[in-house]
Amino acid sequence: MPNETPRLLIVDDDPGQRSLLDSFLRGQGFETVLADSGERALQLLPAGKFSMMISDVRMPGLSGLETLRRVRQDFPTLPVLLVTAYADIREAVVAMRDGALNYLAKPIDLDELLATVRQNTGGAPAAPLNLGAEKTLPPDVIAKSPLTVALFQQVALIAPSEARVFITGESGTGKEVVADTIHAWSARATGKIIKVNCAAIPETLLESELFGHEKGAFTGASALRIGRFEEADGGTIFLDEIAEMSPPLQAKLLRVMQDGKFQRVGSNREIHTNARILAASNRDLEAEVKAGRFREDLYYRLNVVELNLPPLRDRREDILPLANLFVSGFARNRARFAEATAGCLRNYAWPGNVRELRNAIERAVLLSQSELILPDHLPAKLREAAKSAAPAATPDTQTMDEIERHAILAALQQHKSNRTETAKALGISRRALLYKLQRLRQQGFQFE
Repeated sequence: MPNETPRLLIVDDDPGQRSLLDSFLRGQGFETVLADSGERALQLLPAGKFSMMISDVRMPGLSGLETLRRVRQDFPTLPVLLVTAYADIREAVVAMRDGALNYLAKPIDLDELLATVRQNTGGAPAAPLNLGAEKTLPPDVIAKSPLTVALFQQVALIAPSEARVFITGESGTGKEVVADTIHAWSARATGKIIKVNCAAIPETLLESELFGHEKGAFTGASALRIGRFEEADGGTIFLDEIAEMSPPLQAKLLRVMQDGKFQRVGSNREIHTNARILAASNRDLEAEVKAGRFREDLYYRLNVVELNLPPLRDRREDILPLANLFVSGFARNRARFAEATAGCLRNYAWPGNVRELRNAIERAVLLSQSELILPDHLPAKLREAAKSAAPAATPDTQTMDEIERHAILAALQQHKSNRTETAKALGISRRALLYKLQRLRQQGFQFE
């Protein structure tokens, strides 16, 4: 019936992916039913009265493509959306467009998913969940910029699921803060969040740090050590700078992600962990995969959903609130910025992002002998930035941002909103395109 809530069948063998799609689509007003295999999906379909099926492509047993072929025999008009992370499968999906409605590439762009589902379910879902009333940012988290607000709206959607999350962004943007917020807003908040910086631990010790070791496993192993995965059982583990992990260790991490099992160094006994995995890197892992330095299968296992932190220069509304937060910590609310000082802070590009801002404010508070922080208390490069700030473009001058925007929107329209094909046409990575589209949406531009 036209007024019925659309019912979606979600088929995926990955619990994290199922949980993400279930949480997101229910939050948008849809009814969902979950299947962990193609075989289970075929059992559910006859009595399900489904409006649409969303299926992963690569699954043990019946693949998504074989499931699609069987679905078409009995349900020739059911819209089927395929989800894939593998380039070799995309061509097969294109060749089967007579059976599949379309395909989405992992990591899934939730806006693209929602637009596709709404267009093909033949009915409008209930009003979206009002996330703002359900979650409160921690007092030390600043979100004044539209980009930052949009980021934490995504966090609010993703956190309640069990999905693995890959957090990207330049060094110093606050990836650890995002990981903390995901954990705090999840059902695991009463458990621990364990953080491991893979770049800060020597490669020879990282395996022991993650998985633990038995007494006598190697020289210096004088006692049994519990690993970080074991410690994070029932909670969350955050693997920062994961691109620094060696290939052999990547293979062991992949096994943990596949079946939740690992062995301590020097032991044959399997240990199970139920830790939710969050990962981060300031490198482009797609490029690392192409260069052969990072496993493709691990990348797609990690990257169920991707969150990109904009650099501080792209969210200038956050600069002064962050600076005031740091001042209150270093000066116990006794200091304030002169107007010229605030101008220096706003005009600087902050290549070191939030970490550099924090260090600059700590220095300024130490040098200031009064309650007023002056430009002279800031590093010289910040003062120079205020003098050399670029003038605004004249009304008849087309800026580079405008040229880029026109190119992106034109390519998006040409490729019928398919993000993967649009990125290929523009000659940029899909991740870069998703970030640029997020910025355009926050500027008020509408697209599917």
